[in-house]
Amino acid sequence: MTISVRLNDKDTELIKAYAKMNNISLSDLIRNAVIEKIEDEYDLECYKKAMQEYEKNPTTYTMDEVKEELGL
Repeated sequence: MTISVRLNDKDTELIKAYAKMNNISLSDLIRNAVIEKIEDEYDLECYKKAMQEYEKNPTTYTMDEVKEELGL
């Protein structure tokens, strides 16, 4: 799939310079940046949900307790 993005000259030069400095193609740079952004937002959403669950039941376990529970 091809996606077009409109950029001003300043942003274009910055992105090109960054890609060249890191020896990666513009496509790889943009793809990686978008995927990383999506993953970061997903991770943050998972964290928020986990914190909500923890606030409802703030029970914690030590590493030893977890190992014992799992039979490790």
